[in-house]
This record gives sequence, C-alpha cells and structure tokens, in this order.
Amino acid sequence: MKVSVLASALVGSEIIKIGNEVNEMKRKGASIANLTIGDFDSNIYPIPTELKAGIVDAYNANQTNYPPADGVLPLRETVSELLKDRFGLEYNTNSILVSGGSRPLIYATFLALIDPGDTVVFPAPSWNNNHYCHLTSAKAIAVDTDAEHNFMPTAAQLKPHLKGATLLALCSPLNPTGTMFDADSLAEICDVVLEENASRGADEKPLYLMYDQIYSLLTFGKEHVNPVSLRPAMREFTVFVDGSSKCLAATGVRVGWGFGPEDIVNRMKALVGHMGAWAPKAEQVAMAKYFADKPQVDQFLTSFKSKIQDSLNALYNGFNELKKEGFNVDAVEPMGAIYLTIKIDYIGKTTEDGQLLKDSADVNFYLIKEAGAALVPFSAFGNEHSMPWFRASVGACTLQDIKDMLPRIKTALSKLK
Repeated sequence: MKVSVLASALVGSEIIKIGNEVNEMKRKGASIANLTIGDFDSNIYPIPTELKAGIVDAYNANQTNYPPADGVLPLRETVSELLKDRFGLEYNTNSILVSGGSRPLIYATFLALIDPGDTVVFPAPSWNNNHYCHLTSAKAIAVDTDAEHNFMPTAAQLKPHLKGATLLALCSPLNPTGTMFDADSLAEICDVVLEENASRGADEKPLYLMYDQIYSLLTFGKEHVNPVSLRPAMREFTVFVDGSSKCLAATGVRVGWGFGPEDIVNRMKALVGHMGAWAPKAEQVAMAKYFADKPQVDQFLTSFKSKIQDSLNALYNGFNELKKEGFNVDAVEPMGAIYLTIKIDYIGKTTEDGQLLKDSADVNFYLIKEAGAALVPFSAFGNEHSMPWFRASVGACTLQDIKDMLPRIKTALSKLK
C-alpha cells in the first residue's frame, strides 16, 4: 500500500513502544515497576478533587460545544494572572493560546516558524524534537550534552550551531533528565540568541526560541527561570509552551497553553483550529476556576510535589547506595519534573545464559526481565545506543514499588559478567 513519504519515514515513539511491551508482559502476569512513560497512574496520583468536581459541573451545565479557537476567555484571563503572579511575566489574553495539551502547541510552533529545510537546534537528550523536525521537513541538529552540566545545554555547546538556524528548542525542567537551567546558564544562552539575531538583516527570519516549561510548577528546592524575565529583549523571539498536564497530574484532561508574540500566537491559533486540537470546553471552564484559586492550587501542589519528591529521592538514594557498594551505576540529583537520570554502565556485559548486552536497549530489556524494572534509554531521546544513561519516570509507581524494585536491580546486576 502506497502512503506519503512523510508517513512511511516517520518513526513511532520508542517510549510508547517500550511501554506497550511492558504492559503486555504485565497483562500476562509479570510484576514490573513501569518507570517508562511520562505519565501518572491516576489511582496513585488523581487530579485535584475540586478540579474533578468542576469538570463534572461544567458538563452538567452543558459546556459541550466548540470552544473559541484560542480558548475560553476566563481560562486565558486566569493564565494571564498566573503568569504574572508566579513568573513575573506580562502577557495579555490575546497572546495566550489554549490547546489539547502541549503537543499541539509544540507542533503549531514548528509549523508557524519553520519552512522545509530550515534548521532547528535542540539538545540531546530531549523529548520528540527530532520527530517534529521530521513532520515539518526541518534540518535537525541535535547537540550532545553531558553529565558534567546535568545534561542541560550550555551556550558554548549551542553557539556553533545557531548561525542561520530558525528555531532553538529548549525545555526546563527537562524531559527526560529532571534537571533545570540556572539563571546564569540560561542568560548566557539568551545572550547568544540575541547576538545572533543582531547579526541578521531586516529581511532575514530571526532565530526563535521555543521554551517548554510544562514542568515549571514541579520543582524541588530549585527556582524555575525563563528567558524573558532574564533578558526582556527575548520577548519578541520566544514562544512558551506550558499547561496543566504535569503539575496537576492531569495528562488526560488535555488542557495546555502557550504564549508569546501576538502575531505568532495568532498564526498558531489558526493552525490549531485547522487541526481541531482544542482542549475540551468543559475542562477549560473548570480549569479557569480551579487555577484562579491560588491557595487551593498551592495546597494541592505541596502534597503532590512531596509524594513525587519522596519517590525520586528513594530512587536516587537507592542508586547511590548501589554505587557505594561498587556497582557501575550513578544518578543525577532530581531538581524538577517526575524524572530521574540514571547511569547503568553494563553495556558489554554477559548474562548468565551467555547473552551479550550490546547496547542500552539490551540492558533495559535485561532489567525488565530479570528485575521487573522498566526504564527508557537515552537513545529514545536522540542519543546513541552506546550511551549508558536512562530516564526513570516515577508517576506510575508507588513509593513502595520503587523500594521493592531496588533489591531486584541489585540482584540482576550482580549476575552479569
């Protein structure tokens, strides 16, 4: 059967593939701690009770028709106040776009700014930028990062690739690492972007920055920073991606929002409208009321973040203990989001039945089978298969699941030769 070149060459999500294989093994009775998908088990982490009630009330009030193309006004008003209060950012309602989660916003940003052949620069590891480059026929430049800088890109690493580029895609807290920019590092990147734009002629397309801060309210003792607050001149070049999916464990509620220069947001609005990728109206109405009550939101976030941090710390401390015992593992201290960056350097080892672990995928599936522990290799985020680093997502496991898993990992690694 003949399909488009784009469709035939599109690579599916490796994370979803691993997650599906794990779910199939669990369906057959295997006991596995699933740390693959960047999602929440809603029985462990339900959405706020007040938000759930608000959604039901909105459906009962027949809020079930098409929402406005840019989102219901009360939600955009609430978001405008939220940005001012929590981040010191001044964006009016015409500069805010609501969509069905953050993915349509990211895709619309690419579509609004990228022509076929334009260059997009992003760090490796990072989430899905390579796929959005494919969807828009962009030239993708993945810039390798390192453990020394917590896998966050530096200005020095990015600068050689920005000449002539159209888009720089950044995320903080970062999926997959759970690490964050500090103010100095992000300010240096902003300065490089501004320097590059100052060198371009009036008829040249600027270098834009897409700043994904979907995890900005899930931080642990670290201050979230953003480019516009650090360098106000970045305002005309920056498109933000944000929303409620992660901070409220509301991934299935599908309410995201983006904001930036009004002209760009208007073009994104038209694109999202043609895709029909709006957030459901009842959910928008409920989200507007919920987020408008700051004490209510803060009360939820305090409890929610505490549980997430407990799980991340248990995993982090567990791997540090293994490292102290001589195992060739490591972990980066969690800063934000729901992820821990873990090093499991056992590529090239052999299993008890003589199987050589040739790459990170082999190590991962060995741990799934032998330890009941499913992770995601950094190869799923743009790095080489020879890289021994992995993402662990704690949203679908209980704290006890994680504590129970750690001895199984120790036993499994002990068997390798």
